[in-house]
Amino acid sequence: MKAMVIKAQGGLENLVYDDWPDPVPGPKDVIVKVRACGLNHLDIFVRKGMPGLPVSMPFISGGDIAGEVSELGSDVSDWRVGDRVVVQPSTAEGMMGEEILGGMAEYARVPEDNLVRIPNDVGFEAAAALPVAYGTALRMIVTRGRVQAGEKVLILGASGGVGTAAVQICKMIGAEVIVAAGAEDKLQKLRELGADHLINYKTQDFSKEAWRISGKQGVDVVINYTGGDTWVPSLKTLKQRGRALTCGATAGYDPKEDLRYIWVRELEILGCNGWTKEDIATLLDYVATGRIKPVISHVLPLSQGREAEWLLEQRAIFGKVLLVP
Repeated sequence: MKAMVIKAQGGLENLVYDDWPDPVPGPKDVIVKVRACGLNHLDIFVRKGMPGLPVSMPFISGGDIAGEVSELGSDVSDWRVGDRVVVQPSTAEGMMGEEILGGMAEYARVPEDNLVRIPNDVGFEAAAALPVAYGTALRMIVTRGRVQAGEKVLILGASGGVGTAAVQICKMIGAEVIVAAGAEDKLQKLRELGADHLINYKTQDFSKEAWRISGKQGVDVVINYTGGDTWVPSLKTLKQRGRALTCGATAGYDPKEDLRYIWVRELEILGCNGWTKEDIATLLDYVATGRIKPVISHVLPLSQGREAEWLLEQRAIFGKVLLVP
């Protein structure tokens, strides 16, 4: 089969469209013919190398996989060839695309327990947009963050996969949504998604602007998976007993801290690391019933995986980037 193969950790030149042996199913596995694979910042981290998490090279990343069952392991009984499925990438063996081989390929080996059936009226591309970004957003906002109708929520970096998911989920709940992004065209698209207030963080101080929008009372929740020098300013936006939600740190994981805001305002700092198979099924139902619509920025052929990661790395996207074999 063909795959986008990381030959060695480092720059984009190490990501190569190449031949790779076809996967072989174990007794409780299926082989999925990949119809769409969504990219995430995790794929960039794997390619560049993550401290403390060595990955044997060469390697295939990509955790957001949707496709058709093409082959069954000897002990698989609940699935049939041709079934339309999306993958819960967090397996008992490790995270697909991070610890075990992922879906930036024509075929992928998947444990049968990690399959979720795609409803007939949901397409492969929409399904492939869901697991990592939308799954993380759902768990972060609902399970961890306990966001309620009427609360004010500030979302930083709102134009990416997690951000566009967060906007839709918060609006579905009935929250008042403030978004921050770095380009006017992205902000207007966020307004079309339902955002109530827009902040251009390149021309405005997002912390002061969010404080103003909140009537100088502070927001109930800030969603910050950027980290870096945005961390302390985001804490400043919160009201007494506000919640800061984080699921990553694309701009740096060791920011300067200011503990005064945490103890004086009795803030909650809540992390989110993952999602469940049930979360993915819930999201598929939301898509099927029109409650959310995955935002897809680019759909590129598998052979253009290098270009896809470049778009993601340069933040030249609005929503998800997908590869199609």
